[in-house]
Amino acid sequence: MTHTPHMPLVAVPEPETTQIYDAETSWQKPWPHISPLLYKAPFFSFGPFLFSILIALVVGIGSAYLSLNRGSPFSALESGVWVAHPHAGTVDSDPYSTAIFARTGRVPLGSGEGIAFYAAFDDSGRALDPQCNYRIAGRVPATRLWTITALNNALELLATDAGRASLHSHGILTDQTGAFAIQVSPEARPGNWLPTGGSNGLVFAMRLYDIPYTTGAGLSAPVMPAVELVSCK
Repeated sequence: MTHTPHMPLVAVPEPETTQIYDAETSWQKPWPHISPLLYKAPFFSFGPFLFSILIALVVGIGSAYLSLNRGSPFSALESGVWVAHPHAGTVDSDPYSTAIFARTGRVPLGSGEGIAFYAAFDDSGRALDPQCNYRIAGRVPATRLWTITALNNALELLATDAGRASLHSHGILTDQTGAFAIQVSPEARPGNWLPTGGSNGLVFAMRLYDIPYTTGAGLSAPVMPAVELVSCK
């Protein structure tokens, strides 16, 4: 029997191929090989992606919630501490303003009815407190009728011991020039008294009906009365 010696195995190198980039056919090439280890560690491969999606959802939904529940409509008209949104409820209203009023259930005055100004701070920049005493003094623009109402931070009517939380121009005492002074307090005051109370914040709402700012004559900020802090308990 003839013995054939084992021949050593020699690795024959494969011929080198030069990769030629072809813009028309390169997209047809197969995907590169993916290591099976990636499938055994799903957190490290897909975790950052899922975490990014989660962060985006939280930020997006959270910002939308804050904008609709605590945000303020755009295109504000400011006069001192008073702020109004003359485009609210009109065809010129921005989407955020429309969504805010739809979410909160508030009904803005129509463009032909009037304009509503809100004040949440006094002239010194302090947030209004329903347990403090204030003085609202000055004049308002020429208007057929105006009202002032005490609201809480949710813009709901205050529940007061006097059974009311508003005044109107037909029942206001004024001087010869038409200026007035309103005493705001949880306790009865002589003269023009606007009752307050509760502990859920304080916001003044002054609504001006049939003024030039709502009839197309202009949208420059009118001069509004001052809101002065008198005392606090």
